[in-house]
Amino acid sequence: MKKVLITGATSGIGEALCLYYQAIGYDVIACGRKPDKLAQLESYNNVSTIAVDLCDQQQVTEKMQQLGSLDLVILNAGSCEYMDDVKHFDGQLFARVINSNVIAMGYCLAALLPQIPAGGQLALVGSSASYLPFSRAQAYGASKAAVAYLARSLALDLKSQHIDVSLVSPGFVKTPLTDKNDFAMPMQISAQEAAKRIVTGLQKRTFDIHFPKRFTLILKTLSLLPDSWWRLISTRILQK
Repeated sequence: MKKVLITGATSGIGEALCLYYQAIGYDVIACGRKPDKLAQLESYNNVSTIAVDLCDQQQVTEKMQQLGSLDLVILNAGSCEYMDDVKHFDGQLFARVINSNVIAMGYCLAALLPQIPAGGQLALVGSSASYLPFSRAQAYGASKAAVAYLARSLALDLKSQHIDVSLVSPGFVKTPLTDKNDFAMPMQISAQEAAKRIVTGLQKRTFDIHFPKRFTLILKTLSLLPDSWWRLISTRILQK
């Protein structure tokens, strides 16, 4: 039985991934901070849980460094907060998002990478928001751009260890996190559909897993435009 560890497993994409992998016969280790949700997940066969605050390096080290061989690690946990008044830049908000989305991921990598054997896989969940700069997304976008760079760099250095790395860049997915958004979210898909696409991509050992493609390919194409063009387009959108 293959073993997968998933962070951010108590809601949204992480929860959907746990249930998907459990259904196809994996031994699942679900990591999160919500005791009630972890208890629900543990009621499924072949699911064990770890209650952990990923921003606490000591907790991560103590609870994750001796799990044994892991066939697949999916670092999915993260948060999203937007800057409403960038002129009065909120440094505390910025730090919270960077800590949650980047620093905590580093703690996990330190604890978990030694447990991924040759032939194993590592997946970092970023966002298609990293393709282009968006209004109010100074903290979130910067954190996800860091995740994208981290994944690309890890892929280079782990190749010699025969560990495949994947970068997951979703578009809009309906989760408790995105339910808080106060703006239109075009081509939004369910967490279950997102989980299906992630699993399919990981089974193929694809590096760049992005979806829905009718949305992410538009962003990728726009990212090829000169910065001045994109700033002009963004300004016109914001003025509407």
